[in-house]
Amino acid sequence: MIYKSNCLYFRGDIPCKPHKELGLHCEDCHKYSEIEGRMLIIKLGAIGDVIRTTPLLHRINQEYPNYEIWWLTYYPEVVPSAVHKVLKYNLDSVLILEQINFDIAINLDKDYQATALMNRINSPNKYGFGFANGRPVPLNEKAVPKYLTGLFDDLNKANKLTYIQEIFNICGWEHHGEEYILEYNSDVLFDIQNEGKKIIGLNTGCGARWTSRLWSIDNWAELIIQLQENDFYPLLLGGEAEHNRNIELHNRTAAAYLGHFPLNEFIALLNKVDLLVTGVTMALHIGIGLKKPVVLFNNIFNPHEFDLYGRGVILQPEKECKCFFKGKCDNSEYFCMDYLYPKKVFENIQQLI
Repeated sequence: MIYKSNCLYFRGDIPCKPHKELGLHCEDCHKYSEIEGRMLIIKLGAIGDVIRTTPLLHRINQEYPNYEIWWLTYYPEVVPSAVHKVLKYNLDSVLILEQINFDIAINLDKDYQATALMNRINSPNKYGFGFANGRPVPLNEKAVPKYLTGLFDDLNKANKLTYIQEIFNICGWEHHGEEYILEYNSDVLFDIQNEGKKIIGLNTGCGARWTSRLWSIDNWAELIIQLQENDFYPLLLGGEAEHNRNIELHNRTAAAYLGHFPLNEFIALLNKVDLLVTGVTMALHIGIGLKKPVVLFNNIFNPHEFDLYGRGVILQPEKECKCFFKGKCDNSEYFCMDYLYPKKVFENIQQLI
């Protein structure tokens, strides 16, 4: 009995998929696929950032079709099944990765832990960011522009590239419209009594860290009323942090609110909407991954960063936000999100729908 450990299906700890499903053995396996190389992607988080990194897989599979792809992350549940080995960041995973020789290693995070680990990865070809003299540093020339925009606000504001273009550039490629890859359990069912009306998903939160981009409950309520008066079906969305806010909006407007859910169920629920209204949150990237039209609220980030793939619009307040890339607004004169008006949001929803 022989075994072929250089096959993409080979596990080493348990039977491979062709053996379990078809009873095949290595010496006569027509599923045999020789590994020509190994590639590691380090993209730890957040969930939305992991999802918007998945377009790279289209090009990787095109350029390196017989490579074994590994991915290290905090959120393995959103990494596509096209990746052969998905590891959650912990000590066990670090010990495993240190014992592998990768032909290519890509680290797209500038976190201390990700860059320090990158230094310990065995690979002759490294792209992205590493660690030197106690600080994250770019490892290749094409990573320098992304590195600099993270250091200087004026360079960040002047940048005209989307995040996806930036990470493609780091790897030496151009982005040609490759889409997100988002997989979820489609068996999750929600019974929404929308009576044939278009469902407008309203993701009302922005994350506890980024209160500078929060839209007021009064504005959400006004938008909901406009939607209801024009025969749309508003559906409140959010996580645990938005629960009380959504309960209040439901009580004020009778807008539908089904509660908050684990990630896979939240994706399935969001897939029910005809259009998504959201700030820069995880829901934004899920919506893009589901190819939904999106009305995106943005005030503290460079709007060029976001690629809505021609299916959405980015709305910004009529007064300039003076809290660029700040989690908490420190402008004592006004709160810029108060100058993003519900009427304008509603008009853009109508145009997109």
